[in-house]
Amino acid sequence: MADARLTTSSFLVLGIIDKLGEASAYDVKVEAARTVAPFWSVPHAQVYAQCERLREGGLLTEVRRESGRNRRVLALTGEGRTALRSWLEDPAFVPVEARERGILKLWFGGRPDVLAPTQLGEHVKTLGEYEQLAGSVGELLTPGQREALEFGIRYERMMVGFWEWVRDRDERTAER
Repeated sequence: MADARLTTSSFLVLGIIDKLGEASAYDVKVEAARTVAPFWSVPHAQVYAQCERLREGGLLTEVRRESGRNRRVLALTGEGRTALRSWLEDPAFVPVEARERGILKLWFGGRPDVLAPTQLGEHVKTLGEYEQLAGSVGELLTPGQREALEFGIRYERMMVGFWEWVRDRDERTAER
């Protein structure tokens, strides 16, 4: 399978299976929701499709587990491990696409006094969850996992500051 055909979702699947050692597509979906979803979401159907595509491309191997429900378990092949390592070592920059619905609504004329309270509340809530997670399991995380969590914390702090600015700016504009 050519690297050009591999997407970030492909590497997400390879990375999770690598971390778990072996996993079913369902295990990958659950682990993605539990770990990387705050900063990289992937639709459940895409996880299953990627697992199949990567298996067909020779990057994953499939083993049937006879115990339990005769589950289909996937593991990285040598080629899959090489592809993942190459991707991890590639320093290429890809611009981030911030998909914040509230920002899009502002752009098209959404009212700040309607949007800001909810957006601010949700970002404050998420920030609190991330900070609590950092306090409770931060020392158990790998350095890369801790850095990713720190990204989430800093992002949410930035969004809280932004929506406070929008709220306060709207108040100042209303006073004129």
